[in-house]
Amino acid sequence: MLRLQHLIGLPVIEMNAGKHVGHVKDAWFDEHWQLGGIILDAGRRFLTSMKAVLWNEVLVCGEDAVIIMDETSVKRTKQADVQRSFLTGTVRLKDLPVITAHGEQLGRVSDVYFNDLQGTQIIGYELTDGFIADIMEGRKWLPAPLQADEVMLGNDVIIVPAGSEDNLSPVAGSETDIREK
Repeated sequence: MLRLQHLIGLPVIEMNAGKHVGHVKDAWFDEHWQLGGIILDAGRRFLTSMKAVLWNEVLVCGEDAVIIMDETSVKRTKQADVQRSFLTGTVRLKDLPVITAHGEQLGRVSDVYFNDLQGTQIIGYELTDGFIADIMEGRKWLPAPLQADEVMLGNDVIIVPAGSEDNLSPVAGSETDIREK
């Protein structure tokens, strides 16, 4: 299981030449909040475009690096084309409130988890109630419903089915590692 926040900052290496092509700056999602790819740091000279790699072009997400096949996987993308991302898009997944269909707020998104081998489906959310609550009570894990249509990932809020509060569990220290053993 991968944590999206762990990927941010990792170096991106092309396998064919062993060349460093950048660092992961963010991840972008399509209109259905499926992971579309990673955004690389582009430096200051690219103010209107960014470097991105489609998720299906990522070979390995290791503990210390992200591996792609070659430099042709890196494409220039206009910032306007990346509407939804984890940290920097017009619509940001991080800090979105998670609310049940009955109107109970469960927390705000702190991180998302997904299976690297099974594709791009988000399998769960790490929720926070703020810094003090994180220290006192810890963060909470909310598994994503099995049916994608049971969750409404909107621009301003995530709405989950009523009763989702029963699925919350504490996030243990070992669960915050990049891989679950």
